[in-house]
This record gives sequence, structure tokens and C-alpha cells, in this order.
Amino acid sequence: MEGLAYTATPGDRAPDRRADPGWVAQRLERDDTRVVPMWRDRPLVAAAPVTLIGPAARAVLAAATQTVLLHLDGSTAVFAADLSEVEEGEALRLAGADASVDLRGLAGGLPGPELSTLAYARGLLHWNRRTRFCGTCGSPASSLHAGHVRECIQCGRQMFPQVEPAVIALVESPGPAPRCLLARHRGAGPDGFSLLAGFVEVGESMEGAVRREVAEEAGLTVGAVTYQGSQGWPFPSGLMAGFVARATSEAVAVDGVELLEARWFTRGEVVARIVDGPGSGPPDSIGGHLLRSWAGLSA
Repeated sequence: MEGLAYTATPGDRAPDRRADPGWVAQRLERDDTRVVPMWRDRPLVAAAPVTLIGPAARAVLAAATQTVLLHLDGSTAVFAADLSEVEEGEALRLAGADASVDLRGLAGGLPGPELSTLAYARGLLHWNRRTRFCGTCGSPASSLHAGHVRECIQCGRQMFPQVEPAVIALVESPGPAPRCLLARHRGAGPDGFSLLAGFVEVGESMEGAVRREVAEEAGLTVGAVTYQGSQGWPFPSGLMAGFVARATSEAVAVDGVELLEARWFTRGEVVARIVDGPGSGPPDSIGGHLLRSWAGLSA
């Protein structure tokens, strides 16, 4: 799916080089190395997201509690540095920034590769910050492979960044007239209708997760389930896969727990919602992309 946020993979992630601590240390010392500072999962900005080189980069690296290699841009290494342990004002001073911002607020205003780089940095730094201890023996874990592996200092167990897969589905009605199902989730506003979504459970395929979620939440059985595309979702560690599913009946019975209301919308009604109403949901999400594509609007 073209145009989705957080889906680019800029540069070379250099898995063969990041395992060499000498190479990583040498790259961190180079004047041309670029450093992306972040504070508690938030990019630091001064008109644009800050990227540092030279002495300014080394000052940030010295204050950071974690650094991770993001990629090589040609021969130039790009790292992210976590300043979460210092106060926000100090993080801004070190980075020469004006503010820390929510990453999703930058979607639509940055080139795809730059947005994806920030998302990658956010996800890796968040994982490192939340994986400081071994889940087997409880001992501290050290950082290896330029922030891509953590290893227990006591039992040697290695931990790798985990991705939590989820599915989101545009459910079509079985009738000849095109209609799709939109639902109002608990906590949403009176007109806060969106697509159905949920996490993939252990031992379950993504298509199976679509069928289960639609049945559990809306009381519908679906037949064909067709994969459309996927999107990295580092908030903090998701992978969202989008599907179109075809219902076998139109009788909706919401569960009253996850969903409070669900009903069928014609294509014209969906177009009106997107153009003149509440829209198609968050502009950076695959759900909005699915809905706009189905409505025949620019995805």
C-alpha cells in the first residue's frame, strides 16, 4: 500500500556490523556520525526534528542512557540517543531544541523516510528502556549489538525487540450494493465510528484473528479475508496488518464490551463522512487508508 506512514526502511540497518563493538565505538567517535536525540519517546525539534553531528552529537551521546544504531546512510552512521533520564529542559538544551513533540503529530509534515527513522528510533529506545531486567532471573540486562539485543548479566539470556501483531479489517456486506461496517468503540464519541481491529493471539493466523475479532465484537461471520498491506506501528511495538473481509450476513450483534454500536454504511455515506464529516480516522493509520481506498478517494 503506497503512502502509508512508518513503512519506509531508509538506509542499511547493518546487522553484520552492529554486532562488532569496536566498529560501533569507532562510528560513535566520527565527526560525520549523525545522532537523533529523543526524550521519553518524543522527538526534539527546532522548526524541524533535530539531528546532530560533531561536538554537539558527542555531548548528547555522553548524557544519553542508551544509544542505538538506526542505519547507515551511505557511509554515514545514524544513531538515536535517549535523554529520558534528564529533565526535559536539559534535554532541549543539549539538543539545541525548542520543544519535544508527539511523533504522530509530525505525520504528514515530514518525508516518509525521515518519519520512519524517527518511528524506528522511538520503538528501539522504548524497548531498551522497558527491558532493563531479565524476565527469567530478574538480574540486570546489558545492551549489545548497538541497542538491538539485551543480555542478562547473570544467566546470559538474550532478549530481542518484540513486535506485537494486530489486524484491522474493513468488513464488506454480502449484498450487491457496496456497504461496509463501521463501529463505535467504548470511549469513542457519539459519531466516532471506525473499522474493527484487534491483536493476534497465540497460535492464530492473521486471517484467523480477523474472523475471531469480527465474530466476537460484531457477531458476524466472514468468508473471504483478503490481505491489503501492513504498517509498522511503534506505539510502542505494533505491526498492523490491514484486510478486507466479506461478511456472510448483515445481522450485527455488538458485544457491548469492546463495541457499543455498529452499522452498515454505503459508499456515499462514507464519502460524505470523509469529505464533510468526522473524516476517516487518524491520517497516519492504515485504517484510514483502507477506508479512503474503499470509498474511491485518494488513499
